[in-house]
Formats: sequence, C-alpha cells, structure tokens
Amino acid sequence: MTNSSTAEPRHILSLSGGKDSTALAIYMRDKIPNMEYIFCDTGEELPETYDYLDRLEAYLGKPIVRLNPDRPFAHYLDIYRGVLPDSRTRWCTRMLKIKPFEKYVGEDSAISYIAIRADETHRIGYISTKPNLKAVYPFIENDIIKSDVFGILEESGMGIPEYYEWRSRSGCYFCFYQQRREWVGLKERHPDLYDKAKTFEKFDEVTGKSFTWSPKESLVELEQPERMEAIKNSKLRSQQIRQTGLVDILDEEEDADESCLVCHL
Repeated sequence: MTNSSTAEPRHILSLSGGKDSTALAIYMRDKIPNMEYIFCDTGEELPETYDYLDRLEAYLGKPIVRLNPDRPFAHYLDIYRGVLPDSRTRWCTRMLKIKPFEKYVGEDSAISYIAIRADETHRIGYISTKPNLKAVYPFIENDIIKSDVFGILEESGMGIPEYYEWRSRSGCYFCFYQQRREWVGLKERHPDLYDKAKTFEKFDEVTGKSFTWSPKESLVELEQPERMEAIKNSKLRSQQIRQTGLVDILDEEEDADESCLVCHL
C-alpha cells in the first residue's frame, strides 16, 4: 500500500462504527472512488459494531481494511501495570488506534478524511505530527450538521447502529468515557462483556489504589440491583428536567461527553 513521494496522495477514511464516520463514508463514496476505508479493531468492540461494519462494507462495495494492533489490549494493560486508560492518559487510543493507523499510512502522502460536523467545530480530532498526512473535514466544508447525518444514514438504508438504543458512542465496550447508564445497558444486553470488563479492574494491596473504569465506583458496585435501579431513575429525572426546559440543570449521574474523537466519530 505504498507509493512514491511524487505519486498522487492516498485517500483514507477511518471508520469507528459510529454514525458520523459511517455517514461520511457514504457521503464520499462516489466523490472519491479510490477511497481506502479502514477500521482500527481493538478486539474489544461490541458485536453490533462488527455487524454494522459488515453492512457498510456491502453498501460501499469495497472492503473495509481491518487494522489490528500488534498486541491485544491485555498486553498493553500488563505493560502499564494494570493502570487502566483514562481521560488523561488515553494510552488505549495511542496504542490501539493511532499506532496501527500511522503504520498503515507509512511514509506515503495521504489525505485523512475526518467526520467532524459543522455543528461541532469545538471538537478536536486526531492531529498527526507526520508531515505526509493531511486532514480534511468535508462535513465542516459543506455545512453538514447532525440532522443531515441522520438524513444520509436514513436515505442510504444503513440507519444507525443498534447500540444507539442504549449507548451514545461507538468504541470499546469498556470505554472509560461511558456514562453510568451506558454501563447499565452493557450489563443488561451483554452481561458477558460486562463481566469481562470487570476482570480488568483491580485493587492494589501494596499501594492501596483502585483501578476502575469509573473513578467513583467499581463495576461490582455498579451492578448491584439497587445501584442499577438508582441509575435508571436518575436517567428518567434527567429526561424530565430537559422536558421542562431546564437544560442548564445537570443530574449528578450525567457525566460529560468528552469522548475521544479518533474512537467515536
């Protein structure tokens, strides 16, 4: 997949399995016939994500290249001595997403298509330090906003991924950016994956530190019936608050969405 420095640049669109990057792939399909579609597969994705990508691959009429990290998540977790990734370190993004992507591009001149919408220009996408890689933002350039994205997905027949019924993001099933209600959704719909996520948490008896996906409680604590019920009730209260127009009031269970853009487009 290499070319010389004098050749035309490669056109690469990285998919997350989410609505925005999927809509961008559909939007660009006929504009850039030689587009390369890739997916950085961490091996820790939801089954709904894989199903959605298979459908998209059929729609695009060309393969979505699956990039795999050179080692699985558990390998890097050992390297980081059991310290789970969080919003400050985000080593999962660096090791499982960015490294495979940059390895795939190599030293070729390439244009990376980023699905940031015109109504979310405050978000910051992956900015490469590699001089051979240029980022472009077709949705911003063409004033495409969230409602347009839904229109693109609906018109194409793709629709939105099934996980949006209970989740607000794409990405790994144990993403630390998940809100508590999304953890509840994982527990109810994929108890096996919830249990697997629990195995990554630990308590260090030597230092007294706890390494949990949520900074306030462990998944064992969160899955207790009374706690799950409280989280569900909290979601209902948040919805009622918004329906009354008091959108400036945030419920204590409503975490901020600062998802990592390279994962959640």
